[in-house]
Amino acid sequence: MKLYDTTLAPNPRRVRIFLAEKGLSVPIVPLDISKGENRTPEMLARNPLGGVPFLELDDGTVIAESIAICRYFERTHPEPPLFGVGAKGEAWVEMWQRRMELELFRHVTGAFQNLHPFFKGRIEQVPEYGEVCRRNAATRMRWLDGELAKRPFVAGDAYTVADITALVAIDFGRQTEIRIPEECESLKRWHAAVSGRPSAKA
Repeated sequence: MKLYDTTLAPNPRRVRIFLAEKGLSVPIVPLDISKGENRTPEMLARNPLGGVPFLELDDGTVIAESIAICRYFERTHPEPPLFGVGAKGEAWVEMWQRRMELELFRHVTGAFQNLHPFFKGRIEQVPEYGEVCRRNAATRMRWLDGELAKRPFVAGDAYTVADITALVAIDFGRQTEIRIPEECESLKRWHAAVSGRPSAKA
């Protein structure tokens, strides 16, 4: 088993944090995406869309997409549970995980793709849309602040994959000057707590 990884992107960090929370160590194949190492013919033969991370199993199966990889490890190593417990618990975590992706992570990465020099010449950038994403990210953080005033973690009383997605999104926002709004005390409290976990350094 090998995990193809990079330290330059947010999605691989989601998997690294997840593995750290599980106490798992997986052999890493580092790829420098700034040099296009993820898009060589050899890598595209494994993962045709060229994204990272992706997991190559011992039988040659390749699993791409960060949450799909996390789900594989949740099934193979169920403790501690990071996708909820029981039908209702799993559905609740899934709901909040999707909300963190669609309401926060998406806007942060949209700002990066359309505003950051890294993507200049790589994709068609639309700076006006990047600014919309930046404003939307701040709006969603204010919404999340209200939710976190009611509970310690994004999906309830326990740390889950939803917290991982939210943490990675907020931290990656620094690349385009997206910051937690000053008035969001509950969000800042939560961020300090999850950033203090050993897994956050993964």
